[in-house]
Amino acid sequence: MATGVLCFRAFALSLAYLLLAMALPSIMAQDPSKLSLEYYSKTCPNVEHVVRTEMECAVRADTRNAALMLRLHFHDCFVQGCDGSVLLDDTATMIGEKQADQNVNSLKGFDLVDKIKEKLEAECPGTVSCADLLAIAARDAVVLVGGPYWDVPVGRLDSKKASLDLANSDIPTAQQGLVTLIAKFWQKGLDATDMVALVGSHTIGFARCENFRDRIYGDFEMTSKYNPSSETYLSKLKDICPRDSGDDNISAMDSYTSDVFDNAYFETLIKGEGLLNSDQEMWSSIAGYSTADTVNKYWADPAAFFKQFSDSMVKMGNITNPAGGEVRKNCRFINT
Repeated sequence: MATGVLCFRAFALSLAYLLLAMALPSIMAQDPSKLSLEYYSKTCPNVEHVVRTEMECAVRADTRNAALMLRLHFHDCFVQGCDGSVLLDDTATMIGEKQADQNVNSLKGFDLVDKIKEKLEAECPGTVSCADLLAIAARDAVVLVGGPYWDVPVGRLDSKKASLDLANSDIPTAQQGLVTLIAKFWQKGLDATDMVALVGSHTIGFARCENFRDRIYGDFEMTSKYNPSSETYLSKLKDICPRDSGDDNISAMDSYTSDVFDNAYFETLIKGEGLLNSDQEMWSSIAGYSTADTVNKYWADPAAFFKQFSDSMVKMGNITNPAGGEVRKNCRFINT
């Protein structure tokens, strides 16, 4: 690539970062030091064993359960912090986050959460929060399909309310551009490196046709440089996702090893075959100078990806709700 183009891309990205830093409000999460690895050591010492046992059964039955739990934790943390708000059902006085654009008809795994919570309540009544349940289950989900292990600080509280408006505004969408995506992560205290690492979890993810239709009938051929093998893959995607129907049809986001947590998804981005526009932006966008370097790094060095993913999961998991809350007895409803 010509030096002038490289300089322009670097300048564009630097300018975008500067504008974001000036425009974004300062978001301060609750002091993460209130979370601890020993929080349940006396009150519920078997909490991790209980969660792990249920997750092992669930992933053995269907490996997609790993992706479901990981996505639930992500969508929880991006709205009000990691506070279990995503799990709340609608009531007569509240429309919950399950009805948000990025959640309705796609966010699943609630029955599995119910099952794990039932086991925890039998083991340690009124002790383990639903938010902590999600954080531990997400870690176990990754490990059970070949990904890295990390220690999960615990002690989160469950919120007493959900926010449909924040879910609609704060959760990243498949159609958004790179600058918008970086802004959404920065609002949560996560930088562009965290973003690339966390998006790497799409290696075990699935997407609905509704979320990738514009991509496959848009610039997919251009980003994949009309490669014959890419054209074959694109043809399969179009069979799954016709122009005018099949919104709920799904496709794996990693066309290589969708049931294994590895770094293969980054290869799809480098080949220009990212299923979601938001993901491909990290490699192909003119503002993606540093993110493209990070994508390339994680494809070349799986150990570096695993290390950063673990660190970024802890960092995201430490986003707590400053309003505090309770320990719900049923993850779907606040205590009465």
